[in-house]
Amino acid sequence: MTTVVKGWELVRDGHVEHYRKRMANNVTVLATWHGDRGTVEAHVEPPGIGRTLTRSRTEFRDRESFWTAARCVVDLAANLPSLGAGRESPADPVLFGEVAGHVEAEPGSGGAPEAELTFTLVEGRRVTLILSDEQAFDLCSRITGLDSHVWSEQREERDLGETADVEVPDVGEVESGPDTGHDVVVLLEARFGVTADHLMAHVDWSAVIVVGEPAVSSLVERGEELRAALEPRWYPVAVDRPGERWVVLRRTGLFYGDD
Repeated sequence: MTTVVKGWELVRDGHVEHYRKRMANNVTVLATWHGDRGTVEAHVEPPGIGRTLTRSRTEFRDRESFWTAARCVVDLAANLPSLGAGRESPADPVLFGEVAGHVEAEPGSGGAPEAELTFTLVEGRRVTLILSDEQAFDLCSRITGLDSHVWSEQREERDLGETADVEVPDVGEVESGPDTGHDVVVLLEARFGVTADHLMAHVDWSAVIVVGEPAVSSLVERGEELRAALEPRWYPVAVDRPGERWVVLRRTGLFYGDD
């Protein structure tokens, strides 16, 4: 029997849980939990004929790591072009329309830090979006940016009836630290040569974890450079684990149990 859990099709076979998410671009993500370990993979439909795009090289031993990997694969697959036969363009948008009335924002019901945004389109359909706290933060930042840099100018032009000449300062040489967890991943590879093979992340992307050598030793040696590159929204911490050492990149302003 197939049930739906947070957008995943779930089929149970004894103690084994098979999760499947089919995407509009003809990619299917499969996540299998065997009771004490899990694997994740993505392939092009149809199964058995379509090619495998990615598969986890190791088994995940806890559900948090398992679902973090599944979410990362879904995010990656969602941004791929349509892989159906004879089609090369990205998948067509499912929804596009004008929102009627206000947008409702509520805490998520999945037990993780989430936000549920619910709104009604003018055509009558009611839509609910589930965002992680990382995505919600990014959405708020982008809307604030629109208000500061676009809408405010439009309001001034409307009020004044003309466009005033404004001297814009040269900020081409100013660098800002990473904002989202994805920005941190990009920074690590571009500036420090640390690839995704050495990375893990909390399920809510409140921390990015670097494991394995030589990545950890390299970041420890370049600690001051790493700290400066991450500021002001992130900071690094070296954590000793049984038999190994991690470099944990944490978001500022959040409480961690070992702080």
